[in-house]
Amino acid sequence: MLSAGWLIAAVCVAVLLTLWITLTLTRLDRLHARVDAAQSALDAQLVRRAAALLQLAERSDPRLPVERIIDLTSTARAALALRQWQDPERQAVENQVGRAIAGLQADRARLPADAVTELVESATRVMIARRFFNDAVHDTRTLRARRMPRLLHLAGHRELPSFFDIDDTSTFADSPPPDQHPGPPA
Repeated sequence: MLSAGWLIAAVCVAVLLTLWITLTLTRLDRLHARVDAAQSALDAQLVRRAAALLQLAERSDPRLPVERIIDLTSTARAALALRQWQDPERQAVENQVGRAIAGLQADRARLPADAVTELVESATRVMIARRFFNDAVHDTRTLRARRMPRLLHLAGHRELPSFFDIDDTSTFADSPPPDQHPGPPA
């Protein structure tokens, strides 16, 4: 028969193991909720960026060549049409939107200041939202890759989140708006 000391030690180990599993499961649930929230925020910013591009293209006072306006309109509409997050074309279409915005750099002086401001802000917000999303995905994948959460299937049937990799390093976002001129060098 087991002595009382062994029984108490076994109960303590069981309580500690249960506590660790519960805390890990809670953390994993919070990380998945963080991924979902970051995904929603990123999706909203991607829609805002595409809408800003579409608004620029559909202005009543066109300051760009007609062919360019048609390209910008089709690119923005293609991005707005893809509403499913897991669509395999999503990242390619968002890269096209980013390249279209970056391609406006040469025509920046001819564009309305409010449109430039909106494009710069939306491009910056996409970059920030994508970083938050990819950080959340990294943290979730790191915890799910550990041995015990994997062996105990603590994630249940939730899909492993994947990174959202687009080129959001537009040179358009790095330049000052056309109505601001840099001051003299100090």
